[in-house]
Amino acid sequence: MIDIAVGAAVGVMSGVMFWVFDGLSYGLFPLLTLILPGSAALLHALFYFPATLGLLIVRKPGASAYVLLVASFVEVVLGTKYSVSLVVIALVQALAAETVFALFRYRRWTLGVTLLSSVAIGIVYNFYLLFFYYQAFSFFSPRGLIGTACELLSAAVFAGFGSWILYRALAKSGVLTRFVSGR
Repeated sequence: MIDIAVGAAVGVMSGVMFWVFDGLSYGLFPLLTLILPGSAALLHALFYFPATLGLLIVRKPGASAYVLLVASFVEVVLGTKYSVSLVVIALVQALAAETVFALFRYRRWTLGVTLLSSVAIGIVYNFYLLFFYYQAFSFFSPRGLIGTACELLSAAVFAGFGSWILYRALAKSGVLTRFVSGR
């Protein structure tokens, strides 16, 4: 029961953060695109870091999907320009995160596995964007290559290292003592 409550709390907190980031992105993403096309991807992982964070805290199959679904529903309820498509991409991102941890049979909870998981999300999300949002650009165009490099860097920094640092700080504070992840 506590896994569900904590997963929901992480999801709600993330959904509110997504909503704030979404509001900031209206001005920030076009500015970054003007400076260097594709560089807005440097901030994309702010929208999928809970996929790895949820898995690190709860350490159960499906935790990533649960946290991201709660987060996407909260963002939709608060109001966003992306509507219900957020739920679909949340599931795709969660599947990418879960796949990497599943390859390790949900038994390795290291920074390395977290980084692999975050990069997997970044790759999947990058291709999603290229197929559905940036169809005018090929993967090998300058915008495609810059966007891919920025997406992977963002994934490693925010969803990889960021989630790991946040998880370690929560464990050190003692709030995770009732979880395997806090021991």
